[in-house]
Amino acid sequence: MTDLRTSDEPLRRTLGLDRRRFLSTCTAVAAGAIAAPVLGATPVHAATAPAAEPTGTGHALVPADRRGIILYTVRDAIGRDPLSTPLPSGFRAVFEQLARFGYRQVEFAGYGQHANAPGGASLESVAGARLLRGWLDEFGLRAQGNHGFIPPSWPLTTADLDTFKRHLEIANILGMAHMGTGGDPTSSSYKADWDVAADKWNTLGEIARRAGIKLYTHNHDAAYNFLLDGGPLDAQGRPTRSSGVRKLEYFLTVTDPQLVWLEMDVFWAHVAQYKFRTYTAHDGSAQTNLFDPAGLVERYDKRYPLFHAKDGVTNTTNGMGYDMVPFGTGVIDYTTFFSRVGHRNYHNPMVEQDNAPSATDPAQSLRHARIGYDNLARLRRR
Repeated sequence: MTDLRTSDEPLRRTLGLDRRRFLSTCTAVAAGAIAAPVLGATPVHAATAPAAEPTGTGHALVPADRRGIILYTVRDAIGRDPLSTPLPSGFRAVFEQLARFGYRQVEFAGYGQHANAPGGASLESVAGARLLRGWLDEFGLRAQGNHGFIPPSWPLTTADLDTFKRHLEIANILGMAHMGTGGDPTSSSYKADWDVAADKWNTLGEIARRAGIKLYTHNHDAAYNFLLDGGPLDAQGRPTRSSGVRKLEYFLTVTDPQLVWLEMDVFWAHVAQYKFRTYTAHDGSAQTNLFDPAGLVERYDKRYPLFHAKDGVTNTTNGMGYDMVPFGTGVIDYTTFFSRVGHRNYHNPMVEQDNAPSATDPAQSLRHARIGYDNLARLRRR
């Protein structure tokens, strides 16, 4: 294993390595179970006007060119067999449908699709990226990010570094300004482990910067739990109490703002607000601290270029506080959130719904994607 943390090796094309597929290909739905399309029988090209813009009075909180979706929301549509259904299937057809709804940005969740879709099963290559870029351009879409490869090794192995650089090359071909991951920098609660994660991410961020890409990490609720950074040590010599600083907040302070960015998943941030309200201080006292997601973005401003716009309805019985629902149909106050964080021409909200695919309703995920777009477009400043 080679320590390449300070390597200045230029970005180069490295093909022929093992390819990882981050978007799982879904099992094809039997042709006899497919319902007739409900999204319109004939998708339109970018040259044809998309669906009518949802109306609303006042200042749109999310400009039309900033309205995006992470393709994980419609992963079943991308992964299904186009020979088994009249519904949009595979990247090209899904891009066409999303553009018809009005979306102008997409965030990838890997580069895999059904083998029968144009381009074949894996587009995780230079040639595949060029094909994807052509379809994005055809339908007036921009790739804004990807939940893709972050090297698991540290110090970096040669193979991981080469794979990471190949993904940066793919991102550049696709025209991405950002490249990231769907996971937290570390699952640990201990300050020492977050220091190691910061060292790694600063190094990866510098490699990405040299390639012209901003590297970002994405949160789940656990990343906004409290950091264990003091108090009595346990049997393994680890701290057992907290200063009240949250884990990802600490990460922001020990990473270079010119090298490492973040994507806030607003739903999971609100789950953290529900779950993580109290901590034991270094002196043993019980303390309460209510997390304010929009307040964190306000404090760190340009560190958050992307959001996952994901909604939920209240559920106090599931341990999370919310059940996930299509964007704009829940109780999370996105009007206030987007009004507070400002910089409407800088932030890039990506509609996401983890549970949009349905085993019994193959049209559901794209239908929910349209609901999400319409509700994102309707947001107006009060």
